[in-house]
Amino acid sequence: MGVSGSGKSTIGKLLSQELNIPFFDGDDFHPKENIEKMSSGQPLNDKDRQSWLEVLNSLAIKELKKSNCIIVCSALKQKYREILSQNIETQSKWIYLSGSFDLISKRLNNRENHFMPLDLLKSQFDILEEPTGALQVDISLSTNEIIKTIKRDQIETSEFGIFGLGVMGKSICRNLAKRGFKISMYNRHLDDSEVEVAKNFKIQFSELSEAKAFDDITAFVNSLQQPRLILLMVNSGKTVDRVIKNLLPHLSKNDILIDGGNSNYKKTKERFDYLKSKNIHFIGAGVSGGEKGALNGPSIMPSGDKVAYEMVQPYLEAISAKDKNDLPCCTYIGSEGSGHFIKMVHNGIEYVEMQLLAEVTTILEALGQNPDAIADTLGGWKNTASSYLLDITAVILRKKDDDGDWLVKKILDKAGNKGTGNWTTISSTELGVPSTLVATALYSRFISFYKDERLQLNKLFDRTETSELNLSSMEIFEAYQFARIINHYQGFKLINEASNTYKWNLNLSEIARIWTNGCIIKSTLMQDLVETLKHDANILTNTKLIDCVNQYKLAAKKVVLQSLLSDIATPALSEAVQFLNGITIAYSSANIIQAQRDFFGAHTYKRLDDESGKSYHTIWEKLTNN
Repeated sequence: MGVSGSGKSTIGKLLSQELNIPFFDGDDFHPKENIEKMSSGQPLNDKDRQSWLEVLNSLAIKELKKSNCIIVCSALKQKYREILSQNIETQSKWIYLSGSFDLISKRLNNRENHFMPLDLLKSQFDILEEPTGALQVDISLSTNEIIKTIKRDQIETSEFGIFGLGVMGKSICRNLAKRGFKISMYNRHLDDSEVEVAKNFKIQFSELSEAKAFDDITAFVNSLQQPRLILLMVNSGKTVDRVIKNLLPHLSKNDILIDGGNSNYKKTKERFDYLKSKNIHFIGAGVSGGEKGALNGPSIMPSGDKVAYEMVQPYLEAISAKDKNDLPCCTYIGSEGSGHFIKMVHNGIEYVEMQLLAEVTTILEALGQNPDAIADTLGGWKNTASSYLLDITAVILRKKDDDGDWLVKKILDKAGNKGTGNWTTISSTELGVPSTLVATALYSRFISFYKDERLQLNKLFDRTETSELNLSSMEIFEAYQFARIINHYQGFKLINEASNTYKWNLNLSEIARIWTNGCIIKSTLMQDLVETLKHDANILTNTKLIDCVNQYKLAAKKVVLQSLLSDIATPALSEAVQFLNGITIAYSSANIIQAQRDFFGAHTYKRLDDESGKSYHTIWEKLTNN
């Protein structure tokens, strides 16, 4: 692409000969009326170009079914390029031949039998929108140098790089390779511990036969087409900053770094701003789905500069899971670190869903069910409340150790965490949103880690026998569903508050949609919320969910009460009931708290019988000289 006179046809023909693939000049496909208009000195408008661009797009699609081809076309605007590459975005490569007005004017003066007059050249420069995702080649170079540059960058190099070959990084490499992308893979070299990791990984899987493997950072970066697209799959925190520092000396203007780890959204914004000052694009992309999801299709939550996202969009959408309508479970979330914020809340919801299943399992066990029986009970819920976590919990419960005993009974009861639950709790506090279930699930994990103290205190305090539990599986199911609705309400409420506070303009329904497959919290409930959130950010105002909550609440209270009387810890189930009690009460006990604040701190209060909003202060007791 490029303005008239930039040498598109000359370079295109030479390149097609070098690569032995068909060549097509876009000018040959102009309708007669376009040629007549330009010949009379009139520039084409967008309406004139529309059908012409569509013809070229059809030509490209037809040729790609056979092999590859080269098409030259001015394609001066971004929207023209979008039409030309429609439905073949991942198979299209743009080469921009750039030069000064003076240089190209001289070239056009020396051309014979071309229908475009010289005075139309300025109009082309006026509308030219330089592409950010193309290889830009200076036409002052010789034709041989231009051909060499294009072959080196577009033919002999990879289109996408993955930095970091941990579990997730390896799975994403295989995912990309299976979809036909040319990739470069990098993993650091550490003597005696990480030696030729990328090369050894490559030889394990046939789909990686064309991938390039590196443990030298310079060679890795140089193996990539420009602008370079590099996905960082490394641990969050200081590791990301260290990797960015190491990569920067090797990067060029408009290169794109994508952080696919669980980074804090505030750090993502800092990195975005820092790299922007270096003319490097930065995208924070939450990735959910674990090892299998990364391999077969994760849910991806990218944010940052919209133009930069559009350059990596074909790759991320291609490897993502697909929803029930076969749309990618990947969407542009918004600006700054909103993608990592969404992933953080995703993990917060996940913490609660896991805690609820752990509590349900404990209650069913107290009713006398062994792990196989509990798995059967959970399996019976699938038709109504299918979810990824429900499914894997049943699988976990059935797993036997080598001696035939249930493996889950041998696992140390200390639950770890990697920080996202903590960040969600902190963020909800900063935003003033009552995400009480995430905090409860997080603190339950903290309590579990005090194993020695729990063993000590278990001997010091009496505990009630649990043999008198009078609960049905249906009542436990309804309590579980009740708490899940409250959990999802709190999660989307936090997202909506962040969207308003940070002016992210997040689409809650679209976020729910990309969480319907590929991710850890995918479920039939999430599928229902896609439609619900199209109409209201508050899911508890939805008639269907109101009916469900009202239907399930009695069972939830009964399960919590009987668990409490039997000394069974059900913090998340209990908090779900308490939260609904608090959020639905017309007149709360906060009047007492505000009066206390006014008493000791003169913080004032407002009155129910004064609609003006005036603040009052009371001298609550008489001062004495004593």
